Amino acid sequence: MDKSQTVDFTQMKDGTAEDYALLHELEKPFLALTADRVLQELERQGDATLEGYKITRLEHALQSATRAHLEGADVDWIVGALLHDIGDGLAPQNHDRMSAEVIRPFVREEVSWVVEHHGIFQMIYYAHHYNWDQNARDRFKGHPSFDACAQFCERWDQSSFDPNYDYEALAFFEPMVREVFSRKAYDETVLKPGEADGIPALT
Repeated sequence: MDKSQTVDFTQMKDGTAEDYALLHELEKPFLALTADRVLQELERQGDATLEGYKITRLEHALQSATRAHLEGADVDWIVGALLHDIGDGLAPQNHDRMSAEVIRPFVREEVSWVVEHHGIFQMIYYAHHYNWDQNARDRFKGHPSFDACAQFCERWDQSSFDPNYDYEALAFFEPMVREVFSRKAYDETVLKPGEADGIPALT
C-alpha cells in the first residue's frame, strides 16, 4: 500500500478536508468499474440454478430483458428487466429491494420502484398455493407505477422461465448496462422523480 495515498485518521470524525478530497479522488476508478462488477455478477448467475426451475438465474434475466427489448422498451426498462433479480445471490429474502438499490442512482424513479416492488406483485401468481395473500400488492393500488409493475411482472418476469425461449446473449445487453452505469448518479434529469409513463403498450 502506498502510504502517501492513505488518510491520516483512524476515526472518520477526525478526517480533514484534505483527507476526504483524497478519498474522493481515489474512489473514482472504483466507481467507474460499477458496470463491470454488475456484468460479472450476471455472469456468475449463469452458474446459479433457480432450484426446481428449468433455467439458470442468468437465463431468466436474459429472457426478461429480451422480452422488454422486443416490446420496444427503452434502455432503462431493459436494464431494469435484466437486473431485477441481481440481488438474489446475497439477499434471496429481499432480492427485489436490493436489486432496486443497485440501479436506483442511474435509472428513472419509476423503473427502480417497479424493481423494488416486483416481488410482492409476483405473489398474485403463486401465493395462494402457500396460503399467503395472493393480492398483497393491492396495498399499492393508486400508486402511479402500480400498473407498470403489474405489466412488468405479467409480460417480462413471470413468463421468463422457458428453456425453449430464444433470448439475446449477455453481450447484446452489455452496451446498455454500460450506458446506464456511466450516468451521473442521482441526476434528476435521469431520475425524473414523480413521472410515471409506464411500460410500452402492447400493439
